[in-house]
This record gives sequence, C-alpha cells and structure tokens, in this order.
Amino acid sequence: MTTVLLVLHLFVTLALIGVVLLQRSEGGGLGVGSSGGGMGSFMGGRGTANLLTRATAILGALFFSIALTLAILNKGASQQNRSILDSPPASVPSLPAAPAVPTN
Repeated sequence: MTTVLLVLHLFVTLALIGVVLLQRSEGGGLGVGSSGGGMGSFMGGRGTANLLTRATAILGALFFSIALTLAILNKGASQQNRSILDSPPASVPSLPAAPAVPTN
C-alpha cells in the first residue's frame, strides 16, 4: 500500500511541477497562457489561466493529502531499523593483539 501511494505521490509531484511551469509568470517566462500558440489558440487567455489554476489547486490538494496519508501509515515504522545506517554491523572482525613492548 505504501509503495503504491509513494509512486502515486511521485506522479502527482511531477504533474504539479509541470502545471506550475506552464503557467504564465509576471515576466511572461515559460507560460503558454500568452496569446498566440499553444493552448491559447483554442482557449482564451483567461480560460487557460483558470484551467491551470484549478489544476494547480487540485494537484496541490492531492499532494498534501497523499503526503499526510504516507506520514500516518509510516508513523509506527520509526521504531524498527529501517535504514542500513541505523543497524549495527553484522560482525566486527577481531584485530590481532599488539606486540608487547620489551622492558630492559
């Protein structure tokens, strides 16, 4: 279940990044919302902005809800050693004894 939610969370994250990059910025950066080509050719600039704004809001809500669900599902997993760095080494090799220092 956690793996499925994690993969879904990854897809929602990538879609959210894409939708945010498609929006028209104040400087007119990467957005397709400007008049001319892209989605603006069959929808008005205002319609494209509304569509991208709604998509951003929906994807943002999905992002936070999946993140909270993953946090709740993995709440009890912190007591177990989940990382290889947290577990003790399997076996510690014994070192040879240091040579004795002669006393004269």
